[in-house]
Amino acid sequence: MSEQNSAKPSGHRAWIYHVIFEANTPLARGFDLCLIFFIAASVILVMLDSVESIREVWHRELYIAEWFFTIIFTIEYLLRLYSIGKPLKYATSFFGLIDLLCIIPTYLSLFFAGTQVMLVVRLIRVLRIFRILKLFHYVGEAAALTKAMQASRRKITVFLFTVLTMVVIFGSLMYVIEGPENGFTSIPRSIYWAVVTLTTVGYGDITPQTNIGQFLSSVVMIMGYGVIAVPTGIVTVELSQTMKRHMMLVCHGCGEEGHEADADYCKYCGTELSRRDGKQRHLKPMPLPDRQLKNEPDKNTGSHDSDKT
Repeated sequence: MSEQNSAKPSGHRAWIYHVIFEANTPLARGFDLCLIFFIAASVILVMLDSVESIREVWHRELYIAEWFFTIIFTIEYLLRLYSIGKPLKYATSFFGLIDLLCIIPTYLSLFFAGTQVMLVVRLIRVLRIFRILKLFHYVGEAAALTKAMQASRRKITVFLFTVLTMVVIFGSLMYVIEGPENGFTSIPRSIYWAVVTLTTVGYGDITPQTNIGQFLSSVVMIMGYGVIAVPTGIVTVELSQTMKRHMMLVCHGCGEEGHEADADYCKYCGTELSRRDGKQRHLKPMPLPDRQLKNEPDKNTGSHDSDKT
């Protein structure tokens, strides 16, 4: 228990923790809103920087703005590591790695300069777009959606395997029916047509010409609507069940969220949990059965109800 309590921040570290990781005070909500604005603005900045005409005119301003956002996110990252109970645990978590990925590209660009490494510089610049993943810190439903996707992964895997089997069969049939003279030059190319048709995308670069081929194409198109509906239904059911089972519980130690509603301690590091929104963490206790109440001794007299009779 002492190890669990030691991971909990105290003093000014606790104040920084509540501002950064929780959202039950106006200051904490203001911090979240400001950071969301900075994230969105920095992502837009990366997009504008990729437009050559804009980059040529506003190169200096874009460069200064990029360093401004990088410094802001660096300070935020360091404060997260400082205020949380277990910095290494958070640094190696999903959101910790995302936070690090948001600031590293700008610093790496200092070591990759020159026209001979422009491809590397361009890649580093594009990596900054991952800052948008930081928004998951502030979307409470993200944890529930992640849990729902994890819970339905087996069903979706089976479904995808079924779809893969279908496109192989339909592609092979179309290769036999149409043949190379109508554009179906190989089974892999015919499978590509089956994927495009089954997903109702329909590029139109390959089209069946025979009556049998067009009939088979119509069957694949109709089945495509069912293909779209199945994974949506799977995730929806799991999401509704997940929302009932989970609350927004955030760990002081590693920053993980989405624990069970009645959990007292983090299942990843063992630190005591708290609600991100500041509301009551524990569920209301269930009332004891009347039979059990009668057998309990009276607090004042120490006797059972049965003794009174």
